Amino acid sequence: MMLEKTKVKDLMTKDVLTVDCEEATVFAFEKLMKHKISAMPVLKDGKMVGIVTATDLGHDLILDNYQYGTKVKSAMARDVACVSSEDSIKDAVSVMFDKAPGDSIINQLPVVDDGELVGIISDGDIIKILKEYL
Repeated sequence: MMLEKTKVKDLMTKDVLTVDCEEATVFAFEKLMKHKISAMPVLKDGKMVGIVTATDLGHDLILDNYQYGTKVKSAMARDVACVSSEDSIKDAVSVMFDKAPGDSIINQLPVVDDGELVGIISDGDIIKILKEYL
């Protein structure tokens, strides 16, 4: 089946939008909205240390849970599910379901090779390839 043969590297976005862990949450949220993306890997000294989502940041901003200047590092998820560029799309789909809480799915998976962030793959990327086979 094509999901087993297609590799993550064939579908992933290589030019990943990221945010520094010291950035203010409000600016991270603005960046997510401006680029119409749902999640961004968080970096510290060029290494991925977490991920922030538009849902989490937006929810807390609406509820006024942040003080002015609250940094991304205090809002990010630290336990991040990732895949390798050599993993199959089938593997990525499994991670999206198996590592998500409850009945949800993970929409964005950072792609990490040898400890380095090399891309990101989304559920939308995978749906595009499925459409070709329907």
